Amino acid sequence: MQNQLIFNFTTHISEKAIPDELNNPFGLVIPEIARIAAKEFQEFIASEALNWEYDFTTQRGKMFGVLVVQKPDKSFGYLGTMSGTFPRNKTCERFVPSVFDEATDDFFINKGMTELAEMGKAIKMAVKPTEINKLTEARKQKSFALQQRLFENYEFTTAEGNKKKVLQIFTDSAHGNPPAAAGECAAPKLLQYAFSHQLTPIAIAEFWWGNPSKNKEREPLGFYPACKNKCRPILEFMLEDDVLFEITNKLKAEPFD
Repeated sequence: MQNQLIFNFTTHISEKAIPDELNNPFGLVIPEIARIAAKEFQEFIASEALNWEYDFTTQRGKMFGVLVVQKPDKSFGYLGTMSGTFPRNKTCERFVPSVFDEATDDFFINKGMTELAEMGKAIKMAVKPTEINKLTEARKQKSFALQQRLFENYEFTTAEGNKKKVLQIFTDSAHGNPPAAAGECAAPKLLQYAFSHQLTPIAIAEFWWGNPSKNKEREPLGFYPACKNKCRPILEFMLEDDVLFEITNKLKAEPFD
């Protein structure tokens, strides 16, 4: 196990209440233990963000998440990560990484993105409308094919070890094709790592870091539920065999948005 990804609490939690089951990722109730983990993780972000060459006070903020876990030795710690990718292609060795391995198939995603960038340059240099339209359509098709191939390489697991590709998850849930960046949000990444490394999820929380979102719906340090358009089908699958079986059934009865 990559122990460096598990943060040990600096706060004394021996007298804190430990939830009997994972809280609803789509709910508004954040267990105290998750709030403590979030506060500690925010302190880590404040120091680590200096290495990312990204000013969260002047540029767009981002969602981060923490997952309190119980280790095989019965002690507690927490995992942390960022939704999406790091600014300027930076990394942090303490963050739970993407479920997708960039090295897959000889770095096909990096090569594909380079090809798309070159096609974009060709479009800007084109003069004739017919040529521009032809190149634009070719780039669109290339982008779609690359996105589909990417989704085929995102695989999620349940606590019981059942696995599904993200394309199959969305198809089986009747939500159609997954939206761009599905699987890169904090909650799925954190749960995937926990289930894959014999860690028991205890409490989860996601919060906004940096400038408010454009629509002002997300404010700095505010706690927010997992997004429904990207995360709901994935989390419903991942938690179907977990203690949240009743919660996911309730979620399925709610309208999808």
